[in-house]
Amino acid sequence: MAVLKFRVSWEEDDAIYRDVLVKHTQNFQDLHTIILKAFEFDQKHDATFYRSNDTWQRGREISKEVYDRAYKVAPLLMAETVIGTEIIDTNQHFIYEYDFVKSWSFLIQLIQVIKNADADMTLEYPLVSRIEGVGPMQYGTKGLLGEKFADIEEKYDLNEAAEGFGEEGEEDAHASDDRENTSDDGGDDGEEDADASDDGGDDESEDDNKQDNESGSGFFEGEAF
Repeated sequence: MAVLKFRVSWEEDDAIYRDVLVKHTQNFQDLHTIILKAFEFDQKHDATFYRSNDTWQRGREISKEVYDRAYKVAPLLMAETVIGTEIIDTNQHFIYEYDFVKSWSFLIQLIQVIKNADADMTLEYPLVSRIEGVGPMQYGTKGLLGEKFADIEEKYDLNEAAEGFGEEGEEDAHASDDRENTSDDGGDDGEEDADASDDGGDDESEDDNKQDNESGSGFFEGEAF
């Protein structure tokens, strides 16, 4: 018996990967389970493996089940296919796809074969032996917004708008100050008008007295109650 070490990299960023260990006698259902555990994904969705090569071409499928779609060759089933039977060379490649709607893809490469004598048989396999990088969030903001939010941010230039808001407010404040200064400069003219009004006050007062005497009730006339 041997223990196989696979490096499972996220297809969109190969700096994010997990190393997993499985026995060569375990099946692809076990490999499927440990990959999801390593990236903290749930197990609610469909999945499949593809045999692959150094250029990451997709070959025959090793699938969770036979799905309702066209196949060139009928897929093998994960639960029935032993991993060791699919290892052709010491640099074997597979592609793993999970959740066909979201299309999460991972690149799998065999990086070490640990012989029975060197393997720690006290451990429970399969297991995760190494974690590198922050993995993608299965139901996180990337799935909800993704690149669309970046497009919106660029289209409307949100950062520039935030900076311009302060400048626009300052312009409004300066305009308000100018209006107040203009009002203060015109104060002398207002005093002159008031003086002119006072000069003619005696004549108007005599006319008002005459009107009050004629109407008999003018004290609250025009007042608002």
